[in-house]
Formats: sequence, C-alpha cells, structure tokens
Amino acid sequence: CFVHFIFFPEINDGEGHPSSSHQALKGTSKWATSLENLLEDPEGVKRFREFLKKEFSEENVLFWLACEEFKKTQGKKQMQEKAKEIYMTFLSSKASSQVNVEGQSRLSETILETPHPLMFQKLQDQIFNLMKYDSYSRFLKSDIFLNHQKSEEQEENSPEAQTAAKRASRIYNT
Repeated sequence: CFVHFIFFPEINDGEGHPSSSHQALKGTSKWATSLENLLEDPEGVKRFREFLKKEFSEENVLFWLACEEFKKTQGKKQMQEKAKEIYMTFLSSKASSQVNVEGQSRLSETILETPHPLMFQKLQDQIFNLMKYDSYSRFLKSDIFLNHQKSEEQEENSPEAQTAAKRASRIYNT
C-alpha cells in the first residue's frame, strides 16, 4: 500500500501574489481536508496529539513524527542512534510507547546496524493509515476539534477582524 502526495502549485496573480479567489485554507478548515494537511500544521499536530492522548493512542502520531524526522537524519552514526531510539521507544517488545504494526514480532535490533532513511517507511505507512481511517475521522467530530473551530470562527467574526478587513478593502477598492 503506497501513500501518494499530490501538491498543487499555488495560483498567483501576475505579480506572484496568491490569487484572492484561491486563498489558502487555514486552521481547522485545512485540517478537515486531509490528515496530511493536519500533520503539516504544528497547531494541528498539537490538537491531534491532545485528542489521541485521550484515546490512549498518542504513540501513533509520535511514531509518525519520529519517522519523518528520522528521514532527514544525516550521517550513519546519527542515523544509528535515532533508529535505535525509535526502535526502543516504539517497536521493541519492551517499548515504553509501543505502536501496533504488522510484522513487529519479526523486527529485531539487527536492523539498526545498517540504517537507511526509509527503513521505517512501511511501518510508518501502516500507522498513517491507521490514523487516517480510524482516529482522524473521530478527531474531526471531537470536542477538541469543534471547540478550536468555534474559537477560530469567533476570532474571524470579531469586531477587530472585521474592522481590519474593512480597512483593507477600502484601501484596495479606492
């Protein structure tokens, strides 16, 4: 099972500014479009972790994040250290925050001797799919998400935000 990411270039006006008719989604609106968008936003990750902690499955997102960080690791020594840390924290039978992945029983510390950036990819994909098809949909219905969404809407509809928007529209429409 492969996860494909499709990126669409931002639509710009002639001067390289984002087109106003295609404003980028922000906050909860963006999080609700995909798990990928949620995981790209530090605030989204924070809220998702908060939710997963209540569901006793925070280790899933922590493992996913650790794998993302691991892929950027340079140098064999650092890679070995980080690989061992990921293995001991999430994958070993004695792991403090063990994730539940297929084929885990066949994993052994011998894989740590020859680390490579994608060595955890298959397991990371399993955890991503578990989050995507299980906890992500519940997160979008959770109080954590809905309350954050409500507070965003209140901020957008606050008199200060409306006044700034009116000032901006007066400036550009004169």
